[in-house]
Order: sequence, then C-alpha cells, then structure tokens
Amino acid sequence: MNIAQSLENLKLEQDAIVLYDALASIEKEPRRAHAFRHIADNERRHAEIWASRLRELGATVPPPSRARLRIRFIIAIARVFGTRAVSDLVKALEGDEEAIYGDQEAHPAIEAIAADEREHAEIWKRLDDEAAPALGRKPVRRTAATDVVSASEHPPVALGEAESPDAITKGEGWHRSGRSGTLRAIIFGVSDGLVSNLALVMGVAGASSNGSLILLTGVAGLLAGAFSMAAGEYISMQSQRELFERQIALEAAELEAMPEEEERELAALYMAKGFSRNEAQTIAARMFEDRETALDTLVREELGLDPDELGSPWGAAGGSFVAFAIGAVIPVVPYLFGGGPAVFAASIVLSLVALFIVGAGVSLLTGRSLLFSGFRQMGIGAAAAAVTYAVGTVIGVSVAG
Repeated sequence: MNIAQSLENLKLEQDAIVLYDALASIEKEPRRAHAFRHIADNERRHAEIWASRLRELGATVPPPSRARLRIRFIIAIARVFGTRAVSDLVKALEGDEEAIYGDQEAHPAIEAIAADEREHAEIWKRLDDEAAPALGRKPVRRTAATDVVSASEHPPVALGEAESPDAITKGEGWHRSGRSGTLRAIIFGVSDGLVSNLALVMGVAGASSNGSLILLTGVAGLLAGAFSMAAGEYISMQSQRELFERQIALEAAELEAMPEEEERELAALYMAKGFSRNEAQTIAARMFEDRETALDTLVREELGLDPDELGSPWGAAGGSFVAFAIGAVIPVVPYLFGGGPAVFAASIVLSLVALFIVGAGVSLLTGRSLLFSGFRQMGIGAAAAAVTYAVGTVIGVSVAG
C-alpha cells in the first residue's frame, strides 16, 4: 500500500466523516441521527487507520480539505428535502467506495473497512425499511420477530415439507413489474429538450438568418416537444398506475378466494428472508388476523409495491413538461434579442454550457468523472446541432437557388 493510495483512501474517509456528521445534524429523528453518528465514528476510525499508515510510510498527514462536490451536493439536497431523500445517493456512494477498496491489493486494514462498509449498507437498509409507510402497521422485520411470534395465538397454516419458498411463489411472477425513477425522467426531459430544440434551431439557422423565423421555430419546437413529453408521460404513468391497481386487485381477489394459500405464500416469503419455518408460519398467521393488514403486507412483500405511492400521472406530466421546457428554452433565449451572427454564436455557446452542466449534474449522481460526463453530453448535443445545421444550410442553398 503506497503513499498515493493511502492519501486517496484518507480523503475518501474524511469526506465520509463530513457527510455523516452533516446527516446526523440534519436528521430530527433520534434513531436515524444515532445511526448516522455511529457510521461517522466508524469513518473516523477508518481515517485514523490511513493516517497511521501514512505516518508509517514517513509521509505527512494532510488536514481535512473541502469535501468533494458530490458530497456537498448530497448534503445540500438533504438540508432541503431531508435525509430520506438522499438515501439512494448515499448508498450509491457507499457502493462506489466499496468498489474502490475492492480494486486495491489485499490488506488487513482494507478487509476491516470493507466489513464496516457492509454494516453501513445494512444500517441504511434497516432505516429504509423502518421508514416504509404501511396501512395499519409496519411490515414485520426480523428484529421484531420474537415479539410477533410470542404474541400470536392464531394457529398457523402448515407449510408442506416438500414446499420450498421458490416453489410456492414462482407462479406469482406473472403479475409483477418494475418501476422507474423520477430522477431519470427529469434528467431525460431536460436533456431531450435542450438537444432537440438546439438541433431544430440550428437547422433553421443554417437555412435562414431571419431571427424572427428562428425564434418562432424555437418557441414552436419548445411547446410541441413539451406537450408531447407531457402527454407521453401521462399515458405511461396512468397505464403503470392502472397496472399496479390491477395487480393489487388480483392479490385482493386471491386473498378472498384462497386465504390459506396466500398465508402459505407469505410464510414462504419470510422463510426466504431468513426466518425459521415456525417463525415464518407464526408471523404470517399474525398478519392474517386482519385482512387489510394481510393485503397490505402481501402487496408490499410479494409484489414489491407501495399502495400509497403508485405515482401521479398529472404530476409526472407536469414535471416532464417543465423539464423539457427548461432545456428547450436555452437555445431560444438569445433570439429574443434579434438575429445575426452574434446572437447565433450566443445561442451555441449558451447551449453548449448548458449541455456540459447537465452532464456534470448526472456525474454527481453516478459517480463518473464530472469532466467526462459533461463533455460527453456536450459532444452529443454539438454533433446533433452540427448535422442539422449542415442539412439546413444545404436546404437553404437549394431553396434560394
């Protein structure tokens, strides 16, 4: 383990300390704040490991420097929207750091830190599970198994010795589906609006230098694209919501028609999570004491759906409209002040800067290099604009001729 690698590892841990100290100060719920302080203490221990290693190598231990942009971005989001809003971002960050350590040569310090990182992932999982809303009561977690088991008086439905969890639940996959994130839709909307309207504006600019015509085309492209995105997102979200509602209705019908079979399926799911056969049967029996709770638990555990969060078609449509419009208005803004070479150049420069910012913003979430993501996005937009400008120029010359 050389000095350069130890310095890099120290920086990772120092940034993690900043992050978790901030999350602990932001969080108002004592249990979550305590968990963040616990993780921060682990990160301090990790930092001291690398500081000691640097001293052993005869190097100077640098003082903590300003946290990386990605860390500051996560903290800023947490201050505005709360720590739950950054759960996925922090878990992705933990995963990236675990991968960085995984790529390094075997070392006792790295193995100890990797074990702590796995513990951190489990802590986040428990925090997310506890935060999940429920209809009537929280889904059962293994930490509460003894309470649930001891309180049950309902005789459990026996699980056949030959029935494995997979065998019981494999037939239920026909009415499951996945869900996509809102963040991806927002990024796609801004990027699509910017690239498509830049290409449109450049295409018309290649054919004509009339500033009013280019402005009219840009505004028309903005409105057409934004309404198209909104309509598509509404239909997509509404169809998804109807599908989820259909799945829940099917589960409710199955619960009504064959409750014992559904109870066995729920017990099988808990067995797959690590409960013993007796524990799983008893917990499932407890859940089935109330039909509403049983349905809610089946929907969450078996289908992986949250009945309270099936998505808003109107919200998705409005978000897509605004996201596309924000991106699409950027190439048009300079043409509000007329036409000519200066306005044309301003439109290109403004659009390229915006493309870089969009790409850089993506890098804050993915962990990729900020410069790489920014220039990649800029290159894609510039290529589209260059092609349409060339086509517009050819068409303009042909028409003029």
